[in-house]
Amino acid sequence: MIAKFCRERGLKHQTRHVQAVWPNGKYETYRLHCFSDAESAQAFLDHFEGLRFDPKRDRENGKVRGVWRRAGEYRRVLDLGPLSVPEILRS
Repeated sequence: MIAKFCRERGLKHQTRHVQAVWPNGKYETYRLHCFSDAESAQAFLDHFEGLRFDPKRDRENGKVRGVWRRAGEYRRVLDLGPLSVPEILRS
């Protein structure tokens, strides 16, 4: 679905991963869809929703392998735009 969306719109992107860590110790691996320009990223966000991630700002001191230190309380993401976690995997 994501590949088709990007292909149809000519959006070039790379996929990366980051470990997101909350103050209470909870953590999740997030998949990042990285775009070279803000307009492409915004088109993606408008369709799929999600969060903006800036590696220089959001990774520990900009480290390539740094984690994403999240603020606030952990909240599991089950639905995001047209994407959702299957019911069997929600428990």
